[in-house]
Amino acid sequence: MSGAGAIEKELIDAGKLTPEAFRTVKAQNPAGRKSVWKTAVAMGYVAEAEVLGIISRKFDLPFLRADEMPASTFDLVSAGVSAAYLSENKIYPVRLDGDCLEAVVCDPAAIPMVEALLVGTDRYAKVFLATEEAVHLAIERAFGTGASVMESIVDRAGESGVADPDAGGEEDPDHLSDLASGAPVIRLVNLLIQRAVETGASDIHIEPFEDDLSVRYRIDGILHHVEAPPKKMQAAVSSRIKIMARLNIAEKRLPQDGRIRTRVGGKDIDMRVSTIPTVYGESIVMRILDRGSVVIDLNTLGFPKGEREKFGAMIARPYGMLLVTGPTGSGKTTTLYAALDKINTPDKKIITVEDPVEYQMKGINQIQVRPQIGLTFQNGLRSIVRQDPDIIMVGEIRDFETAEIAIQAALTGHMVFSTVHTNDSAGAITRLLDMGIEHYLISSALVGALAQRLVRILCPKCKKPYLPTAEEAREAGSGTLYRETGCKECANTGYRGRLGIYELLAVEDAVRNLILQKASAHVIKEQARRDGMTTLREDGFAKVRAGTTSVSEVVRVTAEEVL
Repeated sequence: MSGAGAIEKELIDAGKLTPEAFRTVKAQNPAGRKSVWKTAVAMGYVAEAEVLGIISRKFDLPFLRADEMPASTFDLVSAGVSAAYLSENKIYPVRLDGDCLEAVVCDPAAIPMVEALLVGTDRYAKVFLATEEAVHLAIERAFGTGASVMESIVDRAGESGVADPDAGGEEDPDHLSDLASGAPVIRLVNLLIQRAVETGASDIHIEPFEDDLSVRYRIDGILHHVEAPPKKMQAAVSSRIKIMARLNIAEKRLPQDGRIRTRVGGKDIDMRVSTIPTVYGESIVMRILDRGSVVIDLNTLGFPKGEREKFGAMIARPYGMLLVTGPTGSGKTTTLYAALDKINTPDKKIITVEDPVEYQMKGINQIQVRPQIGLTFQNGLRSIVRQDPDIIMVGEIRDFETAEIAIQAALTGHMVFSTVHTNDSAGAITRLLDMGIEHYLISSALVGALAQRLVRILCPKCKKPYLPTAEEAREAGSGTLYRETGCKECANTGYRGRLGIYELLAVEDAVRNLILQKASAHVIKEQARRDGMTTLREDGFAKVRAGTTSVSEVVRVTAEEVL
């Protein structure tokens, strides 16, 4: 038949695939990106074993049944091969016997991938054939790249007794310690952390419910469910994490905060751990602080060129106050670190007071707030001023006392950076007024306010162009825009990474006069726009037109803003 390959033709000639079924299968894959026989197997028109029998004869590849799959002795580490590569290409390496690599595949198309393992050597490959399920299970069994890893760990935990939900004395610290010290539990918690780091997650959420235990990773700002341990492992997992964070494992009635320092994949990882009691047990959130992945370069955060130059001029001033605003998780601290990094020179003394100190920076004195011993933002800031600093960074202005001290420092020859929680840049001004700071002090001290959000970046491998609707064109502009699709590269999310969108309000004469008049945030914002300020939404849609992000992303993070 027209369009039939050798394998499909033999299936048709043998009566295994009818001409009608062939035409139906062919119609499902008009672009020819996938072999017709694969589609036929997926749609149930032909058995995979029958197809593999034909392939085995044609390509002279020995066929192995699932029960014939040999145990692997292949050393991934010495061969420099990742388990993810094997899983993605469905290659099961059995052994390296002298000059010969024996491997099992489920598709001849994977043979070049097997040969790629031997590039630069004089070795050759001997390839066997098996069903996709048999290859997948063999890979999981030998190298632990998927669900079977956790299942195997849980099985071992059950065998050793640490997963027994009915075991007595769970409230006893010694028993809790025993639960958390078993090798399977240690492996399980390490696996949860390792997978989170490998996927680029910023947070791990472990949440207990009545019948199950939920694990979610926050990736690029969005929570995703991942494979979780069974409910019976809850006490062991939570106790292990609390031991790692040096928390009281016997205390389950009160919230606790701790910190874990570990090494994953050759990288030093810090994790902030927070536990709170819920109806069905302790909810645990671990914030992953990967020092190697933090971006502290203003040039790579997503600032438009003009705004970056204005912001650079503001942070270089000898005195004044600059506020960065936005909700939790919008990248405010990263922006402040980038600003400090840019102006950190030997002739300047920089001191910060933070809660917590997320990333340590060379040449900067960083203070960790400790309210339990009286070291608050207010007390820390009072002490900082006596240290003769040039630049001060306060992690967050939360109350009148902190705001007052920060304003006075800005008025007495210091450059002060801080954050507040408001929706836009003009809201930072009204927030200070609401705290009780006098309007004339704000107009004198404040040099600017930067509002920001983080939008996800469209995956360059799978983003698709489309023509915008009339409503989208009204804000984003006409022409070709892009939307998310999803592929292996982006874990089927359509996005990879994030960058900022910004709204920089410069406090100049017109805005300063409005502050003195106690004008509303809306009036101040409109004046700033007349002075040339770009709003969050406008900057977002500029990035949409550039093909960097999608309309839905900009709308999601700027829903409160109406142009």
